[in-house]
Amino acid sequence: MTTSDEFSGLSAPLETSTSPALKFEVLARCSTTKARASKMHLPHYTAHTPMFMPVGTMGSIKGITTKQLEALDCHVILGNTYHLGSRPGPELLDAAGGLHKFMAWNRGLLTDSGGFQMVSLLKLANITEEGVEFENPHDGKKMMLTPEMSIGLQNSIGADIMMQLDDVVSSLTTGSRVEEAMWRSVRWLDRSIKAHSRPTEQNLFPIVQGGLDERLRTLSANELVKRDSPGYAIGGLSGGEAKGTFWRMVTLSTDILPTNKPRYCMGVGYAEDLVVCSALGVDMYDCVFPTRTARFGNALVRTGSLSLKQGRYKDDMSPIDKDCDCPTCKNYTKAYLHTTVTKDTTGCHLITIHNIAFQMRLMRDIRSAIVEDRFPLFIREFMQTRFGKTVPRWIVEALKSVNVDLTAADKNSSYIAAPIDEDFQKEPNH
Repeated sequence: MTTSDEFSGLSAPLETSTSPALKFEVLARCSTTKARASKMHLPHYTAHTPMFMPVGTMGSIKGITTKQLEALDCHVILGNTYHLGSRPGPELLDAAGGLHKFMAWNRGLLTDSGGFQMVSLLKLANITEEGVEFENPHDGKKMMLTPEMSIGLQNSIGADIMMQLDDVVSSLTTGSRVEEAMWRSVRWLDRSIKAHSRPTEQNLFPIVQGGLDERLRTLSANELVKRDSPGYAIGGLSGGEAKGTFWRMVTLSTDILPTNKPRYCMGVGYAEDLVVCSALGVDMYDCVFPTRTARFGNALVRTGSLSLKQGRYKDDMSPIDKDCDCPTCKNYTKAYLHTTVTKDTTGCHLITIHNIAFQMRLMRDIRSAIVEDRFPLFIREFMQTRFGKTVPRWIVEALKSVNVDLTAADKNSSYIAAPIDEDFQKEPNH
């Protein structure tokens, strides 16, 4: 498996932005949707977007080496500031010369701020204007994470892209708390910018907040654009909200954020979500789903996923996906994986390799379709394979908003799908 070359032969960029530590070049646009294909030049690597970033919480992806990640064509991986700040800690990372050297990874790194983990994983988290107060899980003592501390930790980690500390609220929260969090996140952004000590080596991305409120999302996005950051994240989603609201918040944000800078939708990893959000103009994604589901024996395929723990695979001598060229599919059968996934970790590691390869191949296919200006046809073929005759209504509505109507045939495809009200359809309906 080799590094993506879908941009070979293209001429000058359509649009460019240059920051001290990031150059973003839009090389192709879909003539129908808001999708675009770009190069993002980072201090450690030039990433191709739209791209998916696997999550390596502690600076590693369970059971996978950095050499394997390179071979799978991963351009950027994500690390968690809270966990990395606890172990190995900033002192050891400073001594090692940053996380890239510590983990032997010479491509892109993105770190989150640690705020989400403070609120979601720890007891007695309390948000104040100063920062996030929480109970240390190791000794029970009260601790405080401030925007300045988060940036200091991320400067020690040395990631190519850092995220601001934001005031995290559930996407299901309503009322005055959402607006309070949105404005506090803007103020914390300004403190983060001031604390950032390595602006020529690392990029700080702010995060669009505002819950599911269109007015607050609009205010947040417009405030962040005033800071002229190297790129922007869309946060506060993928938290259990209805998908019909989710996609509207995404497209509202991409309508406001600059067209010449990268847009990162946080916490998105299902294949259909990646296709839809790319059509809505998003460039970057991360999610624990592909690697976490692998540890439960689930292999990703274009029709959904295969639960290889099930007995029906015990005599199946075919690979997970005959069209996949990952080491797992080239060397192992479903029967072998079924046997190992129920006995030890070997099968889980092999499925993890496949699932990462699946995500990388999907993103390459999306980029190639955009470059060749056949993305609407790709969408139809993808949805037909994934869902068949029925497609969740939110997908139909989201795609129709960018001129792809799955309920009617077009000149390149006879595929027609009927919308269903469920947000998720497990298997194709053929």
